[in-house]
Amino acid sequence: MASSPPDALRHPDVTAAVAELRGRLASGNRILLGITGSPGSGKSTFAAALHSLFGPGMAVVVPMDGFHLGNAIIEGTPLRQRKGAIDTFDVGGYLSLLQRLARRDESVVFAPDFRREIDEPVAASIAVPASVPLVITEGNYLLADHPVWQQVRAQLDEVWFMDTSPALRLERLVDRHVHFGMDRPAAEEWAACSDEANARLIESTRDAADRVIPWS
Repeated sequence: MASSPPDALRHPDVTAAVAELRGRLASGNRILLGITGSPGSGKSTFAAALHSLFGPGMAVVVPMDGFHLGNAIIEGTPLRQRKGAIDTFDVGGYLSLLQRLARRDESVVFAPDFRREIDEPVAASIAVPASVPLVITEGNYLLADHPVWQQVRAQLDEVWFMDTSPALRLERLVDRHVHFGMDRPAAEEWAACSDEANARLIESTRDAADRVIPWS
């Protein structure tokens, strides 16, 4: 286990949350920790920092984005222009994975990942051995008050909400979209329209989180 936190985890509120998490892990039980927040809030970065802190023998990151519907499913449908919206995910598949991870009765469970460079989920890309006590899953809709998503929340021991300024989120989103191939005007439009429509839903779930994590 890492002896000191990455710089990104040194905020006092984050330090306190991590200390409490360490205490819960001392029981030996598996913990499923959800990290949520709006697009561009830093969920993946925070999850990666936690993984670095605890180390690969203690933690694994399983992103909700591995359950994006494939492009072959959404091409030619209205969903294509709303990719990333709550109904463009295989929530039933995600729930089934979380249930398997919570049971901890298989020697290893394989989870999908999402590869931005090809804009597609890739099956069986992440191995989760039964010996790993902390499963960190990050995604937009972990607290959504929608059918099936409510069951997703019930599988998670805690959910932490990433609190990031809207201006910073938008800047990150535009830069991300440009990095992965959009021209800047298209990136700005997608971030301001599609991403922000999703953000309004996600921000409405903030009060249901176990912790709100200040993040920049």
